[in-house]
Amino acid sequence: MRVAVLQHDIVWEDAAATRAALEPDVAAAAAAGARLVVLTEMFATGFSMRPSRVSEPVGGPTEHWLARQAVDHDIWLIGSIAQNDGGRDVKAVNAAVVAGPGGERYRYEKIHPFSYAGEDRHYRAGSTPLVVDIDDVRLAVFVCYDLRFADVFWELAHEVHGYVVVANWPAARRDHWRTLLRARAIENQAYVIASNRVGAAGTRRELNHAGDSAIIDPWGIVLAEASTEQTMLLAEVTSERLNSVRSEFPFLADRR
Repeated sequence: MRVAVLQHDIVWEDAAATRAALEPDVAAAAAAGARLVVLTEMFATGFSMRPSRVSEPVGGPTEHWLARQAVDHDIWLIGSIAQNDGGRDVKAVNAAVVAGPGGERYRYEKIHPFSYAGEDRHYRAGSTPLVVDIDDVRLAVFVCYDLRFADVFWELAHEVHGYVVVANWPAARRDHWRTLLRARAIENQAYVIASNRVGAAGTRRELNHAGDSAIIDPWGIVLAEASTEQTMLLAEVTSERLNSVRSEFPFLADRR
């Protein structure tokens, strides 16, 4: 399966403008033969702590856009969205939405809100991982800060071929991002498909993001890697490669 990671900038708290800017990139990824296209965390608005301003109902315009793009281009498309259920006293969620070419929709609510930035005060935590079969590849979906918690990746290692991580990871901690991505691939002998935004976020554009998106194979080999500019990464992800690594080096069997 060919995978495309779109490393992109975001128009701060303006979902319609970001969606419009991304449409040519999604089309280009599909034209390049990608079966799966991965966007970033809160890909349409940026990582805003103002859910009253940026969150949408489940099934709202940004989720609908993901679904429409997936059907129109015959692809699977993933990105996270700030969503709410319409309740006035219920926190919003940071939900990764997986949209399929046949109209499929799956949601993963971020298990680990980023308390350092106050995400836990505005968005409630999810509790259940999401595993999705895309063609012959089985993938678990995670959001940004989840990457720091190896246990949830370990728990799924035996049943998945890889992990998708969508992020708004800041430039100040870019070495952690790059190191943890390879660690999750190596320790679980699984693919890691990671998309991080670029550009500056916030009303004063005070927080910078370095990108460093990557596609890493089950042996920890970086198949494709970005730097700090908007770009598209392409790589082949196959169950055969994963099975080969795990059969030649059966390290997971020794996990206790």
